[in-house]
Amino acid sequence: MDRSSRPRPRRLAPFVAVAAAAALTLAGCSSGSGGKKAEEGAANASAGKADTPRMTVALVTHQAPGDTFWDTVRKGAEAAAAKDNIKLVYSADPNAGNQASLVQNAIDQKVDGIAITLAKPDAMKNVIGKAQQAGIPVVGLNSGLSDWKKLGLLEFFGQDESVAGEAFGKKLNTTGAKKIVCVIQEQGNVGLTQRCDGVKKTFEGTTETLYVNGTDMPSVKSTITAKLKQDNSIDTVVTLGAPFALTATQSVDDAGSKAEVATFDLNKELVKAVKNGTIEFAVDQQPYLQGYLAVDSLWLYGNNGNYSGGGEQPVLTGPAFVDKSNVGKVAEFAAKGTR
Repeated sequence: MDRSSRPRPRRLAPFVAVAAAAALTLAGCSSGSGGKKAEEGAANASAGKADTPRMTVALVTHQAPGDTFWDTVRKGAEAAAAKDNIKLVYSADPNAGNQASLVQNAIDQKVDGIAITLAKPDAMKNVIGKAQQAGIPVVGLNSGLSDWKKLGLLEFFGQDESVAGEAFGKKLNTTGAKKIVCVIQEQGNVGLTQRCDGVKKTFEGTTETLYVNGTDMPSVKSTITAKLKQDNSIDTVVTLGAPFALTATQSVDDAGSKAEVATFDLNKELVKAVKNGTIEFAVDQQPYLQGYLAVDSLWLYGNNGNYSGGGEQPVLTGPAFVDKSNVGKVAEFAAKGTR
């Protein structure tokens, strides 16, 4: 999408410089899986709240049931919404067709902006075009770095998964790992595939890929356990999300394996596991920051015509490694669910 065809800002109120929010009390309700929507109230926000006209922003992700990663993304989005006088409507579905339908729902509701993940970008192309035709600005976060520009999104906030994977592989070379299995919990998710491909590119040992059903954690556990029993030369299990890493540690025990577990992404339980040595290390892509920046960017665009990176470059939020050497620094934030 060239600059002349970008959606015009839908809010023309003067830009209001807003100080960082101090203590924000959010009145929100939890969304279910499978596309159930939740409106995150910001009525109780106090310090630093914008006095610009009320906006409605839809955040539509590919969150799967039980994946706590997205709780952190939402907390960041909620904080930005509270500060910016935004009504945030969150919805999610891991099925790409259903996610596209949720975006269409947001268009039908005539929201002022949409933040979207692009785990399966081809499935989102048409509905993104409809949003643009309706004059609704769309930004991307988390998944879709390779596709956001060609789909015409204004901005993108996330991690370069290929770069993160390559850094991960280099890190494994320093741990003495010789044979790893990279566990992918959702087939067809381009970001997950890029992670494993990046690891394989730089890791000097042997890499195998193992596909599991990420929506069925008992199945994840049994599949990893079976793989470790089958091949006792595997010395490291690489997972692509915190819940799967914690499950993999159980598989290691069940298989009687001596394999280490290393992972992408954090949650508070994962941080504890890094502290006690159950997990060797993790890559943090800062999901709170992704949610915050995506929502805040739509406020900035609507009220001042700004877009980060000039519409040409993404805003990278990772990767950063968390291991025993620095885990104490993030533990306090992780305990609050913001890292």
